[in-house]
Amino acid sequence: MEWQGDGIVLSSSKFGETDALLEVMSRENGRHRGFVKGGSGKRLGPVLQAGNFLTLKWRSRIEENLGRFTVELDRSPLGLIMGDGLRLMTLSAMVSVVSASLPERENHPAVYDSLKAMIEYVERSDVDPAGWAAALVRLEMGILSDLGYGLDLSECAATGSDEDLVYVSPKSARAVSRAAGRPYHDKLLTLPSFLMGPVVEEVGTRAAIEGLNLTGYFLERQVWQVRHRTPPQARERLLSKLVSMAKKSVD
Repeated sequence: MEWQGDGIVLSSSKFGETDALLEVMSRENGRHRGFVKGGSGKRLGPVLQAGNFLTLKWRSRIEENLGRFTVELDRSPLGLIMGDGLRLMTLSAMVSVVSASLPERENHPAVYDSLKAMIEYVERSDVDPAGWAAALVRLEMGILSDLGYGLDLSECAATGSDEDLVYVSPKSARAVSRAAGRPYHDKLLTLPSFLMGPVVEEVGTRAAIEGLNLTGYFLERQVWQVRHRTPPQARERLLSKLVSMAKKSVD
């Protein structure tokens, strides 16, 4: 059995003395793992860094086996973001969320396309750091949708109105208007305005936090708990950093 195509590195770790265990997100074959001969050495080690874009060939005598990757570096976003802690933190959160959320070897081309686009956005955009976190929120919205747990933000669950939608019901995953949700404010999730329109360049830190809290709520209950996973540590670090930034801006 074999396949070849493009992939994005989600993680790599040492496998034996000199090899590496590589986890990638590919467009046609989903989240996939395999070992790389010499992958922990000086030549290939830098190639297998999370977020790198690779040309891959996977081969195994039996489909169910781990299999072996041969890899070539297509390009790396790390050169442009190295030294920028928040960009690196966001990139790490993105790949870790995909790794924690998707079943192995299940085709999710829309998630691959979204991950690719969001990495490129973080790589090249000079927006406020909260804008990069908002890109992660959009990636997570796409993951939820692709797994069948998408949020319905088209109209108010209580009134059917499509105006002034500012909450999401944690039970139905549907939007709720300000007026209908006011009596239940403490029981509803906040819907940040940047999710209600086209992609915007400027997103406030608090709005980014609200977005991560929103998608994180549904990912944890619908996806991570089912897969016996905890929220990815890289995502938690990014969220904590944003909360710290928000507090400093108030002080």
